[in-house]
Amino acid sequence: MRTFETYESEVRGYIRSFPKIFKQAIGAKLIDEQDNEYIDFFAGAGTLNYGHNNPKATEAMISYLQSNGIVHGLDMATSAKKAFIEKFVSTILKPRNLEYKLQFTGPTGTNAVETALKLARIIKGKSNIVSFTNGYHGLSQGSLAVTGNNFYRDESHISRSNVTFMPYDGYFGEDIDSLTIFRKFLEDSSSGLDSPAAVILETIQGEGGINVSSKEWLQGVEALCREFDMLLIVDDIQVGNGRAGNFFSFEFAGITPDIITLSKSIGGGLPMALVLFKPELDQWKPGEHTGTFRGNNLAFVASKELLSYWDNEDLANAIAYKEKILKTKLEEIASEYKKYNIKIRGRGLVYGFEIINDENMASEISAKAFELGLIIETCGSSGQVVKFLPPLTIDEEILIEGLNLFEQAVKEVISGKEKHIKKEY
Repeated sequence: MRTFETYESEVRGYIRSFPKIFKQAIGAKLIDEQDNEYIDFFAGAGTLNYGHNNPKATEAMISYLQSNGIVHGLDMATSAKKAFIEKFVSTILKPRNLEYKLQFTGPTGTNAVETALKLARIIKGKSNIVSFTNGYHGLSQGSLAVTGNNFYRDESHISRSNVTFMPYDGYFGEDIDSLTIFRKFLEDSSSGLDSPAAVILETIQGEGGINVSSKEWLQGVEALCREFDMLLIVDDIQVGNGRAGNFFSFEFAGITPDIITLSKSIGGGLPMALVLFKPELDQWKPGEHTGTFRGNNLAFVASKELLSYWDNEDLANAIAYKEKILKTKLEEIASEYKKYNIKIRGRGLVYGFEIINDENMASEISAKAFELGLIIETCGSSGQVVKFLPPLTIDEEILIEGLNLFEQAVKEVISGKEKHIKKEY
């Protein structure tokens, strides 16, 4: 690791949590330079929903490159882009009766969010945006302004104006409807809430701690947007692309966002981001919002192949089946250690394991799991939640093996803590 410690910036993060040099990956496994295998419940922070080196994508990309296919084309028309758009429309949009225009932005999620915010402000002629507590939308300036996590905001020295934070679903507990508070701010002209151009939200807050919004809450937000002339932006960058069970994470609620941001797994493991918006919102002037890498042709090739997973209900059904395995096992572990007050929450194949009585334990469990051969990260305002993001295509046997390793990690961490307590007394 000396090369990285000597030459790479101190800003490096995941390399500290998983201090090995990895050389290969396939499916739900990573292999280090010593040929040790690790089960991957991290999946590139949600970028590898279809697994590492998915053969469908790999074969298509190799063929494309060998045929001298265009790799970089700005936003010019290419065969790869045409094929992707047609596949996305026919496989994703039309079966869901959704009508959206596609805009290809710079290749990262924060590029898509910046684009969505800019477009909303142009359309409504207003600057204010409503975001939610514990939300995460990226780390460039506009996206950071609508991100609630104080770790990222503290020393950025940016203007935090033109954003108002409202309580997310369940923020004050189950007995308080956070939308009642939001409505009161909107109705009272002296509340201090400047009339918003848009509302941006995640249906499941990934970095925020796997906070899951209900169908009723999402429907209520959409209703407020319609009533008070605000655009509804759904950030589906981490929990879209099938992560929550359906291709779009909001499908279960029956809502229709005005704008959707997609990135991470939409590129099949390669950098790619896009914004979907209702046709009447396509008010850009030609070239008004550009970027050198607004359209990764190799990602188009990979994504087109991987979208075939959604030609039928097989993947959605497999996700639902694996969710039962995941949820049941986590609930069993939580029941075994009741005195630690462990909370389990999630949907699809994104779940959180929060130890209420010891918020430091999540990072200890993650570290122990890595020692045992499982890669899994933490999230939440204090890193107090273990986050499960296995590839959607993970084999059942590997999923179960990984969960057993996680259970062992929990057991060893708790056992070590209890032995330490006994020694003190």
